[in-house]
Amino acid sequence: MHSTHLLLEEPIRMASILEPSKASFFPAMTKIVGTLGPKSRSIEVISGCLKAGMSVARFDFSWHDPEYHQETLENLKAAVKLTKKLCAVMLDTVGAEMQVVNKSEKAISLEADATVVLTPDKGQEASSELLPINFDGLSKAVKKGDTIFIGQYLFTGSETTSVWLEVSEVKGDDVVCVIKNSATLAGSLFTLHGSQIRIGLPTLTDKDKEVISTWGVQNKIDFLSLSYTRHAEDVRQAREFLSKLGDLYQTQIFAKIENIEGLNHFDEILQEADGIILSRGNLGIDLPPEKVFLFQKAALYKCNMAGKPAVVTRVVDSMTDNLRPTRAEATDVANAVLDGSDAILLGAETLRGLYPVETISTVGKICAEAEKVFNQDMYFKKTVKYVGEPMTHLESIASSAVRAAIKVKASVIICFTSSGRAARLIAKYRPTMPVLSVVIPRLKTNQLKWSFSGAFEARQSLIVRGLFPMLADPRHPAESTSASNESVLKVALDHGKAAGVIKSHDRVVVCQKVGDASVVKIIELED
Repeated sequence: MHSTHLLLEEPIRMASILEPSKASFFPAMTKIVGTLGPKSRSIEVISGCLKAGMSVARFDFSWHDPEYHQETLENLKAAVKLTKKLCAVMLDTVGAEMQVVNKSEKAISLEADATVVLTPDKGQEASSELLPINFDGLSKAVKKGDTIFIGQYLFTGSETTSVWLEVSEVKGDDVVCVIKNSATLAGSLFTLHGSQIRIGLPTLTDKDKEVISTWGVQNKIDFLSLSYTRHAEDVRQAREFLSKLGDLYQTQIFAKIENIEGLNHFDEILQEADGIILSRGNLGIDLPPEKVFLFQKAALYKCNMAGKPAVVTRVVDSMTDNLRPTRAEATDVANAVLDGSDAILLGAETLRGLYPVETISTVGKICAEAEKVFNQDMYFKKTVKYVGEPMTHLESIASSAVRAAIKVKASVIICFTSSGRAARLIAKYRPTMPVLSVVIPRLKTNQLKWSFSGAFEARQSLIVRGLFPMLADPRHPAESTSASNESVLKVALDHGKAAGVIKSHDRVVVCQKVGDASVVKIIELED
């Protein structure tokens, strides 16, 4: 993979662009998060998604009940067993989301230049003149001239089921709007988004808390995607809530940045969260179009330097209904990778899209091509400079392992870890080769029974670019004698060989603890 590394700054033979890419065990170093829903919940389709490269499954609680999602999750577990591919679980909260309630589910036609009233009276029937919403405080939050967007949930922004409104007057609790474009709203639920309007709804709603403390606890979720994160305090409150729920104290919180408020508090949110999701659908409405790319590049840079995973959403909307992405979308995916994204999140494309497996496969192929021209040398220097001196012990070991691997053209870096931190730090320097993270389980007790930790840590690395976990045998502690370390290393090397990333005569860089010392060693494989 790394041997074919090109740089866009160097002359490329145009004919070489057309050479077919070699198939590899890992479709790409960049990870893919797939949202499971009506079109992607059978064992067969989920197995296809896993084989195509999905490593995190997202369950969106904005729609459907926990029982529905539980059925989907049971199918995911069956698909994981069938394909022998690990997959992490992400629970996505509803959060401070405003919605139009259409009980009858009849299609609603809205004509340009006509007026429509938004009312908090949910008892009313939705019609072309009146739309009931789930939020009482809209009339206090908006003023004349403000823009409001209504679209089918997970809208792509291009279909005729989305409408732009302009506030013309506020009457008591009702908001009267002028319709800016003709559209037909179909379905029972539409998302309502006020552009640059502050909404006084809680980030973790009572419904969210109930779902997390029942469905989340029962299924030991790996990630919590915190919708509409606007302040660092939102993340702190969510973490405090999770800390009281058994195993969920280990769940990682990914803050979803969806509006100007979250953007303004980005730095402090990044400090508190375990990772960031750039929700470009809603951000694209809140930000002027010409500013969207700037936010993406700045936010991804900050996440990269902090060593925290960054996830980009809304990349191939048109694949919801088509087999091929548009040219702009294909370029957009590649640019997300070149900008430093760890993972690409697919929403409508896999949830209600016609081609979930093909979409994952296409995105994976684009990511793999972009990774070949990622300027690792420049990125490495930038990261080392940002970290500064003196480096911490772990940071120094991680950067040395990556530098050594690149100098000796290693085919893989193997890292022994129990918390996953060392492996994540190595991945932060974006080596051109895969990092096999060998997670050594730790024995723990609550005075009543023994249990092993490690499964959480392994699955949580499935969202980090370039990191591929494997669980070691619990009989091998992470810091044990050289004999047991050698046997775990042999298992890891065999795993790499079976996966096709290691061949005889390859060099491998190994990062491990021996006693109190951390060691980076280079080994050359025999036949």
